[in-house]
Amino acid sequence: MKTLHRYITGQVLASLLLTVAVAAFVVLLMNTMHDVLPLLLSGRVPLSLAARAIALELPFACVYGLPMGFVTATLLVFARFSADQELTAMRASGISLLSLIMPVLLLSLVCCGFSAWLNLEIGPRSRVALLKMIRFDLVHQMGSAAIPEGQLVDLKFQDKRYQFYVGKNHGGELEDVNVYRMQTETNWDVLIHAPRGRLLGTPGTNELVVQLMDGRILHGQSISAFGQETFNFSASSVTNRAFKPSISDMTYAQLREELRLLQRENLRQASLASPAALADLDHLNLSVKTNASPAEVRALLRQAAEIRDGQISRVQTTMHGEIAFSFACFGFTLIGIPLGLRVHRRETNIGIALALGLVAVYYGFVMLGDSLSARPEFYPHLILWVPNFLFQGIGAALLWRANRGIG
Repeated sequence: MKTLHRYITGQVLASLLLTVAVAAFVVLLMNTMHDVLPLLLSGRVPLSLAARAIALELPFACVYGLPMGFVTATLLVFARFSADQELTAMRASGISLLSLIMPVLLLSLVCCGFSAWLNLEIGPRSRVALLKMIRFDLVHQMGSAAIPEGQLVDLKFQDKRYQFYVGKNHGGELEDVNVYRMQTETNWDVLIHAPRGRLLGTPGTNELVVQLMDGRILHGQSISAFGQETFNFSASSVTNRAFKPSISDMTYAQLREELRLLQRENLRQASLASPAALADLDHLNLSVKTNASPAEVRALLRQAAEIRDGQISRVQTTMHGEIAFSFACFGFTLIGIPLGLRVHRRETNIGIALALGLVAVYYGFVMLGDSLSARPEFYPHLILWVPNFLFQGIGAALLWRANRGIG
């Protein structure tokens, strides 16, 4: 048994290293062409800095390369194992399939732990370091760095504390902007909503100039509208201390802290002792001032609540995605072994085609969950677990049948 275990584990490990290297190289090449190559060709960065950027991309590439490598390696190795009648010889010797593949299953669990380490800690930190070096320090996209989309950011304006939220940030072009003027730690007295806006900040300053268009302001029971207004926000000490990564680039610990802050800062409307006027907002030259109907106020508050629920859902989806993806190696191994035995072919093209199909199915669920991350009513964080349960369940059933010689 020791000889058989060394033989089968060696075959899987050799194929795994090769396929992970190829998959990681493809992912690394795509990311390098997107992030590093334009800067290198423009002459804005030296070759040594570009090499460092590529090294920072490597953990991120390995996160995706490991599952691809496992499904390809198991399919190729066990397809050859079956085609060469080694499975028949093994059964004739009284050795069960499960006892033979146990080291491979243990190897996949070890790789799950390694994948979790990369996915939850090393990969996000490397990605943030890359973004700071290239997109922040070199390209100077201050707006995208200071106001990451889908997150609450502390800002100050005229000695007032604000909570700033933007749904989408396309290089400084903003969509779905909410600004809360905070009266206390969690209560706001003014809500500004604009469907679009623009960041006009310049690198190296403590000011962030935000231009909002077609916005509405809720203060008490009054709603005021404006066509275009500009705010000069000064970044808070929290914002100045460190570059705040986007949700997709946070470590698991950072995601937990972000979720805790979102749940703590409930952002409730303050109870106003009197229907105060918009005296401190007169500089906006508001085009419309109305006493809003209760329905209008409720609609604006409901929109703000939906945005906040979307923020929480994004964080939860990312947290579940990082954990769920760490178990991909085990699921791919469970389904790859019996499928490889059923293929019963030595040709590598069949195994590679089948591996690509399985990877496409898995990432289809991941992309679906990510696309619905701001829609908590669809439970996107649970969708990310579906491919794991699907592959592990089907793989376990096929493995049981293969072990009993069925099919």
